[in-house]
Amino acid sequence: MFILVLGVFLWWAAHLFKRIAPARRNAMPEQQAKARVAISLFVSVVLMVIGYRMADGPYWWGPTPALKGINNLLVLVSFYLFAAAGMKTRVTSMIRHPQLIGFSLWAVAHLLVNGDLPSFVLFGGLLLWALVQIVLINRAEPNWARPTGPFPPRKEIMAVVGGVIVFAVVGLIHGWLGPNPFGA
Repeated sequence: MFILVLGVFLWWAAHLFKRIAPARRNAMPEQQAKARVAISLFVSVVLMVIGYRMADGPYWWGPTPALKGINNLLVLVSFYLFAAAGMKTRVTSMIRHPQLIGFSLWAVAHLLVNGDLPSFVLFGGLLLWALVQIVLINRAEPNWARPTGPFPPRKEIMAVVGGVIVFAVVGLIHGWLGPNPFGA
């Protein structure tokens, strides 16, 4: 469990570095700072994967067909929100933090189907990180300038199609490497 906790901690630290230590972050050359964050995030993901696979703990519930369906719907919406944020679609004028909201939905979806302690540490820790990020960003930048458009239908369609394609590909890879999210 230590490796898993270390991975989640490193994820938090890498993302919060510029907010926790702004003077130190600003003293670094931009490329060096970005490289350190990128390397830290890569290492954190590796630690989380290894730590999660090794971790053991109490088990309270598992996936049911209904929970898998809800999980898949939430993950699909989360991928759409990521695509929409990158393409600046209409939803970005309604939701201030589409990527963090999408990430939060992804974490909640995984908590629904994984009722064990390692999952609470991993997905709960990442969910808490996303929510803290939203609060910190809102405090640092309280005035949000909503995107006003135009929002071409082409971009909306591309975001939906992109979200579905990524969902399908990630789901297939997930099924090859671990539990199948689409069925038994």
